[in-house]
Amino acid sequence: MSKPGRDSSSSLMKLTLSLSLFASLSLVFLHIKPAPPQQYNNINNNRNFILHNRTTADAHPEADTNISHIVFGIGGSAKNWKYRSRYTEVWWRPNVTRGFVWLDEPLNSTESYVPVRVSEDTSRFKFTCSYGSRSAVRIARIVLESFRMGMEDARWFVMGDDDTVFFEENLVDVLSKYDHNQMVYVGGNSESVEQDVIHSYGMAYGGGGFAISYPLAKELVPVLDGCINRYHYFYGSDERVGACVAEIGVRTIHEPGFHQVDVRGSAYGLLSAHPTAPLVSLHHLDYVEPLMPNKTREESVRALHRAYKRDPARALQQSVCYDLQRNWSVSVSWGYTVQIHNRLITGKELLTPLQTFRSWRSWSEGPFTFNTREESEDTCEREVRYFVSDVVGDGEGTSSVYKRFDIEGEREGCGDGASLPKSVDVAAVKMDPLEWIKFKAPRRHCCEVINEHEEETESSVLQVRIRRCKPGETLTLPPEIS
Repeated sequence: MSKPGRDSSSSLMKLTLSLSLFASLSLVFLHIKPAPPQQYNNINNNRNFILHNRTTADAHPEADTNISHIVFGIGGSAKNWKYRSRYTEVWWRPNVTRGFVWLDEPLNSTESYVPVRVSEDTSRFKFTCSYGSRSAVRIARIVLESFRMGMEDARWFVMGDDDTVFFEENLVDVLSKYDHNQMVYVGGNSESVEQDVIHSYGMAYGGGGFAISYPLAKELVPVLDGCINRYHYFYGSDERVGACVAEIGVRTIHEPGFHQVDVRGSAYGLLSAHPTAPLVSLHHLDYVEPLMPNKTREESVRALHRAYKRDPARALQQSVCYDLQRNWSVSVSWGYTVQIHNRLITGKELLTPLQTFRSWRSWSEGPFTFNTREESEDTCEREVRYFVSDVVGDGEGTSSVYKRFDIEGEREGCGDGASLPKSVDVAAVKMDPLEWIKFKAPRRHCCEVINEHEEETESSVLQVRIRRCKPGETLTLPPEIS
């Protein structure tokens, strides 16, 4: 049994500790007490201000980007313009397209409706690239001279070459994904790895075209001349602009629809397996074979462009399907070509570009910035190709016709029978209306071969329908086949 004195002392000590702990906790709570009413009001006012601004912006949105907001600056030379103007005239729309072709000297005469300006003298600038052309300095300054034109409502400055064909509606759709009030630099890189290694993976290649937003141009213009002098040893104009943009601190955004076409030979394999993205530009068309057989370069580009105008977003978009009755694989690159293979091929293989081309600089087998597949050495196993001949469209959808092309004697000795699509002279493609426009993350569309009756399988016309994929639909071959 404890003594009374020790019990009293122990109780007093416990009481003292309790009071001390209570005082400490009180001080803590005093330091984290709620904000006074005025602070709450400030927070609520700020929140209401943000919500009010958002509501106001939604109620009175800024006009969507359209072609009138784009200023084109096309680099060319007086010597080549008479010949090169045919490419610009394919896509330039009088009184709609804004901008100029910038030449090195005045023209003696011109029959082109594309507006022309003469660039400022650039002889004061350093240029020490032993294998390049001094014209790269002049062309690099086109963005500066275009900006100083002071064109009203300019949101984007788009640079290209006089042998670049732009697909304007798709360009507008691509640029609309980005905030033109921010500093933005959009374009593509080279298809040939050797070009990217020599020049840069990080820049946007000028022949394929690139876009600079107004705020970025505003920052770039005051420093551009000094920057051009600093990079006097660079080869190209686009290389200089890319370096100057990098010094400002803006990264390059690569969009797969800008095509430098840094390849040699035939670009068929590249275009017939186009990425799932809008076609924006094609460059170097004088350095590859005509895009379509039995046509000149200009005629084939115009044929592709006519198809594109019927349904801009769908141009070159690839769809793949199978004719299981005849064991055929069908690939449609809309508005350009249809391929029929006499065997069933996996979707992954069909979506990989045929290597019908070589690299730009060395004419080698690659490498490229994308995977390729080799053409079969056995001509009897090669696909039969059809090229667009007509496109019509209305509110009910779009119909396109593709005519067969064979190289004379190529399939001699291949034999007869349903295993070869020898009887099909025409591919007719029906497409549902406006199914693939302005999707931020588009899905490749599905297609189906339409064989309504068994006896029609030998028809000279292959009928294909392109449509939105059904839930669960894929390119997977049946288990007994794959």
